[in-house]
Amino acid sequence: MIEELYREHWPLVCGFLLRRTRDPHLAEDLAQETFVKATRALLGWRGENPAAWLLTIARNVLIDHVRRRRAEFALPDPDELGVPPLHVDSLDVRDALDRLPERHRRLLTLVYLEGFSLVEVAAMTGAKPSTIKTAVWRARNAFADLYGAQHDR
Repeated sequence: MIEELYREHWPLVCGFLLRRTRDPHLAEDLAQETFVKATRALLGWRGENPAAWLLTIARNVLIDHVRRRRAEFALPDPDELGVPPLHVDSLDVRDALDRLPERHRRLLTLVYLEGFSLVEVAAMTGAKPSTIKTAVWRARNAFADLYGAQHDR
């Protein structure tokens, strides 16, 4: 069972960790730790989406590593991402997020706050990446409408 999960999901887990650490050796070490923890937790697994389960474990392994090392990973430069720098009040953002429907809020949180890629969110939800891309686009538009309405007052 774990060998099957390993073969099928190693690239997803390792890629997720590599994008966050930007260190191939550390990403592989953390991915191995993820699968060790998954093996230990296998008895408690309720058969939900394996990609979502493994990515959650990987995220927790990364958080534990950062806490242990007190390391800080550099955020990519906004220019590198092709995004203009934003200057927003985080309370306004949180308020607009809270007023969104649950599906929109969850998608935006996974992609923009937790840093999952569209492919990873698709793997977590069992949807196609193109479906997730469209859903995130709709969620962003809904967020922009709510956020813009807050500032028009």
